[in-house]
Order: sequence, then C-alpha cells, then structure tokens
Amino acid sequence: MLQEVIFAGFGGQGVLTIAKNIAYSAMLEERETCWFPTYGPEMRGGTAGCTVTVSDKPVSSPILAKFDTGVILNQPSIAKYEAKIKSGGLMIWESTNIVNGPTRTDITNVPIPAYKEAVKLGNRVVMGMILLGAFVQKTEAVKIETILEVLKKTLPERRHNLIPLNEKALRRGYELAEAIK
Repeated sequence: MLQEVIFAGFGGQGVLTIAKNIAYSAMLEERETCWFPTYGPEMRGGTAGCTVTVSDKPVSSPILAKFDTGVILNQPSIAKYEAKIKSGGLMIWESTNIVNGPTRTDITNVPIPAYKEAVKLGNRVVMGMILLGAFVQKTEAVKIETILEVLKKTLPERRHNLIPLNEKALRRGYELAEAIK
C-alpha cells in the first residue's frame, strides 16, 4: 500500500494538523510515513500545504511532484494542485466555499460540504476533521479509531473536551464520502 497525499488550504484551516494526524496514525499502525509541510511566512491566511506519504515499505523522499490524493480546503489550492493529481487519483474537496471544483475527468472527485457540516456540528473549526473522515473512507490509509487515539496525544490536555466533537466530525465526513460512489 502506498498513499501519497497533498493537504492544502489557507493557513489557519488546520491543514498541517490534519496531515499530522494521518502521519502519526500511520506510525501507530506500524506503517512507514513522511510528513512534509510547505507554507510561506504569511502562514495564517496565506496558502499552507502538507504532503503525507503512508506506505508499507520505506519512504524514499518527502518531496513529491505528483499525488495519489488531494484533500483541498480552498479555491487557490484547487488551481495549484488539480494538475498534480495522478491520473486515476482522487480529489476530496470542500464544496461549500469552493465555487469552481476540479474539472478533470480522469480523477475521482469527492465534493464534501465540510464547512456547512461543521457549522451544523456547532464549530466551523472541525471542517478539516470532516475532510479527514472522507479521506479515511475513500483511501483506508489509516483507521478512524487510530486517529481518535492520536488526538488524545496531539491535542493539549486542556482541549481533550473537543475529542467527542472531533469524533463526530470524522464520522460525518466518513458518512458523506461513503454516499459518493
């Protein structure tokens, strides 16, 4: 199994955090992984990206030119990364605020209204966790249960009260993606 992923959006949307949760989960599941963030000095509000590789074999390099999957949270990232998804790949994208979705027909498009669903859950900050749940459903790169275990380790203890909300968001994203064939 090899999954090379780009997570991209505005700084402050949790792109690096959701990517870190995938990498950490892969480690706990005893897989090889690499987490490689990319962002400019304007991090909050500017474009942030993070590549994650999850593999059953050693990872040779954190630097990737093409991706199996893109998890995209904003319009500029669609424009930047759509062409970099491998033919036959997967694009999971936030469909509430992205006006112009991917146009390629050689990849699987999975539009998820993550922002709208996060508002329904009472906290727009969990938008990334909804997309993470969709990613888990479509790729099976890691298990939701492992991500929930990771949250207990990566979230500061003062934020552990948010774990049930994050679990709801993950599971909602999983359900939404499952409904898209």
